[in-house]
Amino acid sequence: MLRFWRATINSWRGLKFAIRSEQAIREELVALVIAVPAAWLIGTTASRRVELIAVVALVIVVELLNTAIEKLADRLTTEHDPQIGRVKDMGSAAVGVALAIAGMVWLFALGERMGLF
Repeated sequence: MLRFWRATINSWRGLKFAIRSEQAIREELVALVIAVPAAWLIGTTASRRVELIAVVALVIVVELLNTAIEKLADRLTTEHDPQIGRVKDMGSAAVGVALAIAGMVWLFALGERMGLF
């Protein structure tokens, strides 16, 4: 139980740091706050509503991992390193893919709500 408690505290600290230091995390949390009531309006079933909220949470998860990669890479060296640049670009690409997935899920659910599917 102590291990679980410590992991929870560490996770909370990491989330607080990310919120303070990363504008993208703050924007995605606002999107999550908006997504919760919007999912109830757009989702046609309970499972669809959960999916809509989950894809926004997925974007936040990927953004947190990308932020961790960037912070670690910046800690390794302040000099320009092409390999580190590529790693950072891949992390950014992962965020882009997660955003595309979220956008497609939301567009599909909106189309479903409008009776297009």
